[in-house]
Amino acid sequence: MLKRIISIIAVAVLSVTVSANVQAATVTVQKGDTLWDLSRANNTSLENIQKLNHLTTDLIHPGDVLTIAPEKHYTVKKGDTLWDISMDHQVTVPQIKEWNKLTTDLIHPGLNLLIYEGLNTTTTKVVTEKPMNPVTQALKKSAPAVEAVTPAAQAPKESAPAVEAASTSNSSSKEITVKATAYTASCEGCSGTTATGINLKANPNAKVIAVDPAVIPLGSKVYVEGYGEAIAGDTGGAIKGNRIDVFIPSEQDAINFGVKQLKVEILN
Repeated sequence: MLKRIISIIAVAVLSVTVSANVQAATVTVQKGDTLWDLSRANNTSLENIQKLNHLTTDLIHPGDVLTIAPEKHYTVKKGDTLWDISMDHQVTVPQIKEWNKLTTDLIHPGLNLLIYEGLNTTTTKVVTEKPMNPVTQALKKSAPAVEAVTPAAQAPKESAPAVEAASTSNSSSKEITVKATAYTASCEGCSGTTATGINLKANPNAKVIAVDPAVIPLGSKVYVEGYGEAIAGDTGGAIKGNRIDVFIPSEQDAINFGVKQLKVEILN
């Protein structure tokens, strides 16, 4: 009997050690793959893969890169804040709110939170500096140009800086071709708040795209072929490389958008 108890304890310790080392992984969709197959192979649910990757349907395509992360349930304790919990689990406050359909930062003891562990997000720094909304960022970027035009001997050189500023603007614009899909804030489980803090449910007419920040910097102003001027204000687990999601208020319209090859001009 004693040996059996020791054996059970050893297995329990081993299980804890294995689960503690589990990390989020990326999976590249192969021809013939379905979300159902991937959910079974990775011991998770189809709905969780959709939620984690901002998918509005169960349609996936070869070459898509999906993030799959182990799930954990955390019970809120007295004194906890969403910020503390996000730091402990290396995720962001908007992510926790999105996964749990929270519309406020207020939480109470006993609340059960779903958390996807091991996600090293590139948007953590942007979320930390939350007061900087896209409009403020755009104004801040333009401020140094104003300072550069105000040195003392301004009269004889007045025309030169103007030419310089125009050439800098032209050289900074960049056009790339991307694979584009659409997403919406009206889907079940969606918080409606982007990685940069834009509330899409409160601003359904906002022009926002989700990007890979390594390709298109967050907060950039862009022009998307067939969509118009927009802010690169969001990210997504499946948005890697030359790939974007355009925000469309209607879920059905987002589904109808499908997959397109579009040109995107990065304006600043």
